[in-house]
Amino acid sequence: MAKKKKAPSSNTIALNKKAKHDYFIEEKFEAGLELQGWEVKSCREGKAQLTDSYVLFKDGQAWLLGARIQPLTSASTHYVTEPDRTRRLLLNKREIAKLVAAVNQKGYACVCTAIYWKKHLIKCEIALAKGKASHDKRETEKEREWNRQKQRIMRTDNR
Repeated sequence: MAKKKKAPSSNTIALNKKAKHDYFIEEKFEAGLELQGWEVKSCREGKAQLTDSYVLFKDGQAWLLGARIQPLTSASTHYVTEPDRTRRLLLNKREIAKLVAAVNQKGYACVCTAIYWKKHLIKCEIALAKGKASHDKRETEKEREWNRQKQRIMRTDNR
């Protein structure tokens, strides 16, 4: 009998939770990610981080900066592994033009919110975002706390 492969619990490799805290997410795009072989193997092991990553546009191309993919300890020694290198994002020209036009407006930024598997490919979810002020962050936190409190009240009332 053939061995059955374990189904992955989630398609998500890495999330950027800080981006949702620091920005209002306006619009999301899906981009391919140009990776080397050792980076794909590290992503399979879940060794990717997006905490301070952002997207830079240069010469009509999109580049992901600040994303960290930690090399495996069992990786080959003849590869030069750079965990923090800039990686090219694969987007259509129309999508790049739309993002560049929006980023050139005041207050908009393009950040990476997630890296995930789509079939056998690694995709990057980038978002067009507007920065939050500190009072907006506090307001979001209060709203989140109130929603938790409502859930607790509803749970105790339904018993």
